This record gives sequence, structure tokens and C-alpha cells, in this order.
Amino acid sequence: MKLIIGNKAYSSWSLRGWLACKQSGLPFEEVVVPLYDQDWDRRREGDEFAPSSGKVPILWDGEAVVWDSLAIVEYLADKVGRERFWPADEAARAMARSMAAEMHSSFAALRREHSMNIRQIHAPVPPSEAVQHDLLRMMELWAQARARFGGNGAFLFGEFGAADIMFAPVCTRIITYSLPVARFAVPYIEAVLTHPFMQDWIAGAQEEEWVIEQFEQPATA
Repeated sequence: MKLIIGNKAYSSWSLRGWLACKQSGLPFEEVVVPLYDQDWDRRREGDEFAPSSGKVPILWDGEAVVWDSLAIVEYLADKVGRERFWPADEAARAMARSMAAEMHSSFAALRREHSMNIRQIHAPVPPSEAVQHDLLRMMELWAQARARFGGNGAFLFGEFGAADIMFAPVCTRIITYSLPVARFAVPYIEAVLTHPFMQDWIAGAQEEEWVIEQFEQPATA
């Protein structure tokens, strides 16, 4: 398998696809392409990017090609066994899938106003009303998952899985922008960020030389 991703410092969707590949346990080649550099437009028109219209991540597995992070999660779950990604309990699995899908399609203000930048920690600025609404909804989801299905585990449904993969970039944003979260969420965020897969990704981000100025700016009130 070959996974094409963007800069580790900035590319939140690439992080999800990469975590999914790591979670699968299957060997894969990692190809990092700098986002928005001078060759970006030319590169994204190449055959390897054609199925996704130039978007990353994109996973090639022989003749099979999968783009979109949630689709990559599902493809790999089919390939190695769904229990590696989703809870065994039917009710827990239903909630995990719903949460992953909501993360995939929602929280637009948080994404727009607080882009991912793993290498920065900015001074806290009160978030906008729209971002506060996103954070409140997220805290509700996390609290429900932890209370109903977290058990003695450190993650949303006990063991690290697809739901945690989908929310992992948000955990980095909360640290980068010093965003306010509920007290119960602090150990969960720490568990995600100290997971061995995340530590590998963060180390890779720190080693990158590319800088995209538009993603280096702190949030504004």
C-alpha cells in the first residue's frame, strides 16, 4: 500500500488517513507532498492524484484507490477486520460511527478559524461564538461516549479506534490555540496525543522544513 499525504504539521485529513493505516497494522509506504508549494498545481494533476482531484490523503493498494479519510478507515476495516477500528458492542459501534461521521461533516467554524499546526502553541484568545458552539457540541459527544462506553479505557470507546482517529486533529488544535475544554476532556486529549502513533506523527511534523505562513497565524478574537 502507498499513502500520499500532505505536510504533517498542517494536514489534518492526512493525519486521519495515516492513523488509519497505522491502526490497520499493514505495511505501507508513506509519501509526503508539500501543500501549496510551487509544484502543487502540477503535482495534483498527475495520475496518482487524479481520482481524488488532487486532494490528500489518497491510498493506493494495488489497483484499488481510496481517498477521503473516513473512506480509508472503512476500506482498511474491511481489509483487516472491523474490530480493529470499531467497538464490538452494537450500541457502542452505532454511536462511534455517528460521531465519526459528524466529525467528518461538521464543526466548520473550528476548522476554519483554528487550522491545524502541530508545531505551534499560541497564547489563548477567547474563541468566537461559533467555535464555542462547536466545542460545546464536541464536549457533549465525548462525555456521552466516555460515560456510556469508555469503561476503564483511556479513549472514547475504551480502546483506540476510528472515532479517536477522526477527533485526533481536534486534540492538536485544542493545544495549539489553548482552547477551553471541559475538565474531563483533558486526560482524553492527553491520551490521544501521547499515543505512540501520534507521537510518531508529531515527531515527523517537527522535522519538516516547510512553512506555510497562512497556517502560522494565531487566532484572533
